[in-house]
Amino acid sequence: MEDFNENTNTADPNLDGDSLVKITGMYKDWFLDYASYVILERAVPAINDGLKPVQRRILHSMKDLDDGRYNKVANIVGHTMQYHPHGDASIADAMVQVGQKELMIDAQGNWGNILTGDRAAASRYIEARLSKFALEVVFSPKVTKWQLSYDGRKKEPVHLPVKFPLLLAQGAEGIAVGLSTKILPHNFIELINASIQHLKGKGFTIHPDFQTGGIIDVQNYNDGNRGGKIRARAKISQLDKSTLVINEIPYGTTTSGLIENILKANERGKIKIKKIEDNTAAAVEILIHLPSDISPDKTIDALYAFTDCENSISPLGCVIIDNKPNFIGVSEMLRLSTDNTVELLKKELEVQLGELESQWHYASLERIFIENRIYRDIEEVSTWEGVLKAIDDGLKSFTKNLKRAVIEEDLVRLTEIRIKRISKFDIDKAQQKIDALEADIAEVKNNLEHLIGYAIRYFKHLIKTYGSGKERKSEIRIFDEVDANQGCGSKS
Repeated sequence: MEDFNENTNTADPNLDGDSLVKITGMYKDWFLDYASYVILERAVPAINDGLKPVQRRILHSMKDLDDGRYNKVANIVGHTMQYHPHGDASIADAMVQVGQKELMIDAQGNWGNILTGDRAAASRYIEARLSKFALEVVFSPKVTKWQLSYDGRKKEPVHLPVKFPLLLAQGAEGIAVGLSTKILPHNFIELINASIQHLKGKGFTIHPDFQTGGIIDVQNYNDGNRGGKIRARAKISQLDKSTLVINEIPYGTTTSGLIENILKANERGKIKIKKIEDNTAAAVEILIHLPSDISPDKTIDALYAFTDCENSISPLGCVIIDNKPNFIGVSEMLRLSTDNTVELLKKELEVQLGELESQWHYASLERIFIENRIYRDIEEVSTWEGVLKAIDDGLKSFTKNLKRAVIEEDLVRLTEIRIKRISKFDIDKAQQKIDALEADIAEVKNNLEHLIGYAIRYFKHLIKTYGSGKERKSEIRIFDEVDANQGCGSKS
């Protein structure tokens, strides 16, 4: 082992004179680089937009391709490979996971079933487009910071300007080198209401909500921090004196896995059932038929005690903040996301204000140029420099009320006005356009001055427009302790 010491340069005679390769430096540098890459570029979502790089690139590619119609998922995957330096299978799997959450992607075809665990059809058979919600809250090119893609041929967003707590709505799970993350999904409407409470300076509490429904006990959730846990149960009811029905299943389970688990518990003698029927389609329906001498109530307790009808879920809130992994709770994630949304709304308003003021400036210049017939001053001028100077001199008497100085670009635009436009110029219509722009400018300035109120109205708009059908699915309840000694649940 001495030959592998970092400080030795002794060559082994059995290696044909070749020097030994020192691996200490390789482990020190290469492993750290690899670990950083996996954490930052693959496994852990960023707090800025709540997305992992592959998800961000998929959404960006879908925006590239967006024309309002569905695209084959295979085509989207191929397009995403321009930005994502990994195989098509990983992109397709990530896209199906995002699509199954029914928030960002409008999916068409067989995208699998989160209830039964059935896989999606091949990417060449299914189609997708961005949802209306995604188009409104995820993209804003004028406030997006861009970077070169891995091969330098394309530009991709550093982060997407997501104006919504997307990370908490979708949840996230990933295993990196030396750390992992498990952020549970939360309710769409409750997240927005919590954001509004934060903007009002009030406290809030948020709890997980699962697409599969079920019943959850959140007493020990611990704000989604390490060490917290929630208990999730299937929703079981008595159909008749010898039949139980499961209509909702715990998060992280499927109907097929749950049925297999119940049958194994029956084989071990932990519960006693006659047979199970799976009638699940669009909704869960598992019928459990009991022998005539078995108590339904005690069997329900036994199902919770000995099968996956109850499970424990441990969250772990790890996100990327300023290119470093940080362990924070879901309340802090929501506050950071909400503050980021306010900053994005401010940037969008500032861009809008700049564009409106630029339109107002040119509309005012055009009116001055035509109304005062300054275009006649250039009729006898023979040089380009002379033309620009003549227009500039003609404008000087009328530009004191403009919002900025006249620049050469303005003068060039005035020379490009067509004769037909000058001859049909209507002063009243021109003034109406200027008045309308002034009203829009005043509104944007007012929104900037009252930014928090504007952000609250924005969040309320999201609930009103997209909140239908997004009510809570998981029922929050404090669980009673189950007596695990009841065994098969025989009637006494």
